[in-house]
Amino acid sequence: MGELFEPWSEFNLGLAGATAALAGLAIVAASVNIREIVASRPLVARLGAGIANLLLALAVTAFGLIPALDLFWYGILVLVVTAAGGAFAVGAGVALLRDPNGADVGRFPKALVGFLPIAAYAVTGVLALAGIPAALYVAAGAAILAIVSAVVVSWVALVEVLR
Repeated sequence: MGELFEPWSEFNLGLAGATAALAGLAIVAASVNIREIVASRPLVARLGAGIANLLLALAVTAFGLIPALDLFWYGILVLVVTAAGGAFAVGAGVALLRDPNGADVGRFPKALVGFLPIAAYAVTGVLALAGIPAALYVAAGAAILAIVSAVVVSWVALVEVLR
């Protein structure tokens, strides 16, 4: 791994394991009520976006473990997976905002929660492309934000399915 990434290796390794475990748990938790979840397009989209955020955190922390990776290529990789994660966030936001059964109150904040990690990872990628080492600190914050966001989105979706 690049010299710049060496001090981050334990953080990245720990977070990669944690996000992989959380993604698996979210999938298992959703599978318990899969029939009810699949019946609601917004719930499917939001759970998908939550899992995508966890996988985004997993990918970015794993990128930090690649031997001899430089900051520029790290930025490219981060932006590529961020675009993919962003597609899930957009799908969830659209599904939530178009839901005819949902309450109007809280739709926008619910949709926004999934975009926060995407925005943070986009900043990470741009900073890395610019050769700014602070990108790794932003990536760390983005990973933590992705985990919190995914857990909140997953929890809310699983509670909503039981109402």
